[in-house]
Amino acid sequence: MAFFSAAVLSLAAAWFSAGVVENSSEQAVRTELDRDALTWADVDTNGLQVFLIGTAPTEAARFQALSAAGRVVDTARVIDQIDIVDSDRLAPPRFSIEVLRTDGGISLIGLMPAETDREDLVARIERAVPDVPVADLLEVADYPVPDGWDNALDYSVSVLRILDRSKISIEAGRVSIKGAVDSEDTRRRVEADLARRAGDDLRLALEITAPRPVISPFTLRFIQDAEGARFDACSAPTEADRTTILEAAAAAGLTGKVECRLGLGTPTSAWGEAAAMGITAIDQLGGGSITFADVDVTVFALEGTDQSLFDRVVGELENDLPGVFVVKATLPKPPAEEPAGIPEFTATRSPEGDVQLRGRINSEISRQTADSFARAVFGSSTVRTTARVDETLPPSWSNRVLAGLEALSRLSNGAVLVTPDALTVSGNTGNQNASSEIAGLLAEKLGNAEEYEISVTYQEKLDPLLGIPTPEECEAQIVEIIGDRKISFEPGSATLDASTQDIMDEIAELLNLCGDIPLVIAGHTDSQGREVMNLQLSKDRAQSVLDALRERRVLTASYQVRGYGEERPIASNDTEEGREANRRIEFKLLRPEPTPDSETTLESIEQSAPTGETAETDGAEGTPDEQN
Repeated sequence: MAFFSAAVLSLAAAWFSAGVVENSSEQAVRTELDRDALTWADVDTNGLQVFLIGTAPTEAARFQALSAAGRVVDTARVIDQIDIVDSDRLAPPRFSIEVLRTDGGISLIGLMPAETDREDLVARIERAVPDVPVADLLEVADYPVPDGWDNALDYSVSVLRILDRSKISIEAGRVSIKGAVDSEDTRRRVEADLARRAGDDLRLALEITAPRPVISPFTLRFIQDAEGARFDACSAPTEADRTTILEAAAAAGLTGKVECRLGLGTPTSAWGEAAAMGITAIDQLGGGSITFADVDVTVFALEGTDQSLFDRVVGELENDLPGVFVVKATLPKPPAEEPAGIPEFTATRSPEGDVQLRGRINSEISRQTADSFARAVFGSSTVRTTARVDETLPPSWSNRVLAGLEALSRLSNGAVLVTPDALTVSGNTGNQNASSEIAGLLAEKLGNAEEYEISVTYQEKLDPLLGIPTPEECEAQIVEIIGDRKISFEPGSATLDASTQDIMDEIAELLNLCGDIPLVIAGHTDSQGREVMNLQLSKDRAQSVLDALRERRVLTASYQVRGYGEERPIASNDTEEGREANRRIEFKLLRPEPTPDSETTLESIEQSAPTGETAETDGAEGTPDEQN
């Protein structure tokens, strides 16, 4: 009985001890797993054995769970029963690259598909922006390349050189560009160029900033008459001031889209509030005009405005405006019966650039001054003066004539009319800010006492910044420039002949306007001479053309040079005329293949491109071996 009792007690103690070990091991391992946020893993025990159960999202997560268990129990006791999620069912990651360009260089940060050649990407960036260090901080993931990724990547590399300080965010089918330029005109040109390059299959987000221009004088001119409410000029120092001004104008009847320039040079921080007061005053008068030129404020009421209303509104405006402003208000008197033959001076500028000055001017010296000024501004060959001298005109007449001519120079075409009571400027322009600039000019030249009217229409087709040709148009225009002329080389060499300088100047001028387009300069020869020499000579001549463009400050980072020797004739080499045609340089766009499954090579592009519209050049020939 004693031995039996001892055996029973030993078995009970062993069973109890095993249970304690199992429970403590399970609890300790669970605590470690929870501490590492491995909530997908479960724990089971059987004696001294600890089983890890569950489905890990990755192999790394499985190893992390085993390591956590091994920290609290002997690793020999840990039994791995963890499964791994099938990677084929995992959603691909979001591939994106941030390209940061600063004065210190270019940094590439983000995640890209493993199939994308990162070394080729860095090399392409180094070619696009030479002499700028590139830091590759990219990570890769082995997932398929998403649709639109290569297109977005190619576009981003092609535009990287345009902005010296920029951030380009690349995703599949989408590119976001943030950057800074040195002027508003440059901003408009850069945005137009970037949008032109993007194409229809790429979503593009642009945020290009430019420092605000200095506006002098700081001008605002608001008019309300029978034609409705409008601005001849609108300037504001801040977004808040612009909002205040436009809200006041809308309350006074202004409708539609309004341009109000943001700029520096305001004479007071209360500009927006003061301008809104002036616009409200004109609305209360029932019409008229108000002009702010720095601190000078000029009010013209409509003819027939009630005198008591005029006095009240102008008095309230003078009292409410900040003390820095000086108000000059005019209520026109009803006109007396005008005598026949009201004196006037007219200057017109035609769309072709011809300028005519006619009408009356107050002295011979003033007439000569106006003629000389017009010839200096518009060109001597375009000006015709038929104005006659009338010494009864007021002394200020010549100042108004010169101011009107200077205003006319800001227009592509139009007219200026000077009369004893007013000066009128009308016409068309490709400058969105022309109306504001003319208003500021007249306010500065004529002062507050003069009344003037501006009727200027912006036409997009006249805007030089929006007239950038497409790459296809550039390719066609190169053909037109060369025409029947030849770009020739010295006999047996790749040195451009002196007679080609004018053609190269014209091509360079066009390419500077076209911007950074993917252009191939390909050299070709006839079949005379050794094939290997022909191949090298054709490439050297194409390189000479590229070097000539670089000397003319053409941006050639996206250009490629190819030499094809005699392998692609366009005419028979059996006749001199055919050999002459085969000796040529071709300018072609580098176009991608339309089918995504086929590999794009320069050879396939050249073979698929039409040969009927190529720019051909001629090389002066030497001996048969050198005649290519």
